[in-house]
Amino acid sequence: MITNLTIKNYTLIDTLEIDFQRGFSVITGETGAGKSIILGALSLLLGSRADSKAIQPGKKKCVIEAHFDIRGCRMQAFFEENGIDLDEDDCILRRELSDSGKSRAFINDTPVSLSVLKSLSEHLVDIHSQHQNLLLMDADFQLNTTDIMAGNQQLLDNYHSAFRIYLSAGNKLKEMKKSFQENIEREDYIRFVINELKDSELNDADEQEQLETLAESMEHVEEIKTTLYEVNNIFHAESRGVLANVKTAVHELASIEKVYPDVSALFERLDSALVEMKDIAGEIQDCMERVDFDPREQERVTERLDLLNSLEKKHHCSSVRELIALRDQYASELHNIDNFDADIEQQEKVLADALEKVKLIAEKLSERRRKAAKEIDRVMQESLKSLGMEKVRFVTDVTDCGISKNGTDKVTFLFSANSSIPVQPVAQIASGGEVARVMLSLKALISNAVSLPTIIFDEVDTGVSGKVAEAMAMIMHDMGHSGRQVISITHLPQIASMGSTHYYVRKTETDEGTRTGMHVLSEEERVEVIAQMLSGSDISEAARQQARELLSKNS
Repeated sequence: MITNLTIKNYTLIDTLEIDFQRGFSVITGETGAGKSIILGALSLLLGSRADSKAIQPGKKKCVIEAHFDIRGCRMQAFFEENGIDLDEDDCILRRELSDSGKSRAFINDTPVSLSVLKSLSEHLVDIHSQHQNLLLMDADFQLNTTDIMAGNQQLLDNYHSAFRIYLSAGNKLKEMKKSFQENIEREDYIRFVINELKDSELNDADEQEQLETLAESMEHVEEIKTTLYEVNNIFHAESRGVLANVKTAVHELASIEKVYPDVSALFERLDSALVEMKDIAGEIQDCMERVDFDPREQERVTERLDLLNSLEKKHHCSSVRELIALRDQYASELHNIDNFDADIEQQEKVLADALEKVKLIAEKLSERRRKAAKEIDRVMQESLKSLGMEKVRFVTDVTDCGISKNGTDKVTFLFSANSSIPVQPVAQIASGGEVARVMLSLKALISNAVSLPTIIFDEVDTGVSGKVAEAMAMIMHDMGHSGRQVISITHLPQIASMGSTHYYVRKTETDEGTRTGMHVLSEEERVEVIAQMLSGSDISEAARQQARELLSKNS
């Protein structure tokens, strides 16, 4: 529940700090006094869209901060998941809005994203304003209300998981059929390409580079042979050959080694070099024997290179490696075509199994929803009768709508306030006052099921008066005394007198302009305010007495 609210520099509010109590409280004030401003500030704190125009003129930023007692809300997992320190006795939410348009949010002084702030606030406060009555036209709201009363959250989670699997299996089957159809349309082309590439015997990804190197050598065969011949002559020429001269040098050094030991190392090195040069000379002779010009081999190499280049150009590839990859890809596609029936049959079985699981969970949901619908009808009729609708009929109509994201059910709240008029969708038949009473009863019903800590009703009493207002006040009073905090913004004395705490919003004129403030009324102040609500600006003694009676009756 909210224990304290502080607002600074927000529209007409300089600084406002107010404590809130458990149970049922009321907020009153003249029209235009600023009740909606305070509610707007609270909505901003809870994550609504920020507007820098809300900052008081001349100020750099506005700050809205609220302290919450969240004991019993079971929010430990949320705080751990988001890395926020948890203090259940005093959880602090803060929103800051600067004149530059930037907005910052904090939970227990830890900066958080707006989505995290909203996620937490949805578990702490529900603000019910008049526009929420439009929810009665929303099929999802009616289904969600039924699921809350049925306690279907875990079952719904299971259904959503199974439904996602079912959708995924269906999409995969569609893609498989689409792909098959596309492949069928070009099957002949695929087979032609595969055969062409297979006939080309593409087995070595490096073949083209090797052939290009070989072709380059063939084009320069005479140059290569001449060079090798000349180098061979350098080694083997009788009078000036390298080998003969080095051999002579080795013998000369050997002849003086005994008398001049200093040449021993030189002799060994030169002798070793001679061995290496003999080896090199031998390899040069081998190369000379291998180098030969074969016109047929050159023709084969040229034709093979022409074929590879032609295939690459034809199939938009840059290498033999890409041609091999293309061949393998087409082979895989052809395999899929040849095995299409078996693959489709297998995927259809997967889809059928997924659908069966969806249907089984949907049946359980439907069963629980129909059972909950009877309880909703019973409680709603009792509540609405207490609100002055003696002939009311309220029916939660659960009908089959086929497989959908939330099961197979469509829920419609049917309503009639008169015995002579058949039940119809509540949004189509109920008057403004009747809609307000229906929504209050639904909120009371839901709040008992979900145990929301704080509920704020913004003029939920619009369109009602007298005994009906008293009955609505009693419902809110009972909600407030069943473990939660209920705050009602009201214009009706019957509701205002029922609150355990009465807050009054007042607009005053100051040197700096119009300002809005709020404070807790004393018992005597309550008498005056409620008397004014009863009789208008000219408060009579009779109105004061009636106000005292209302307060005494509801104390």
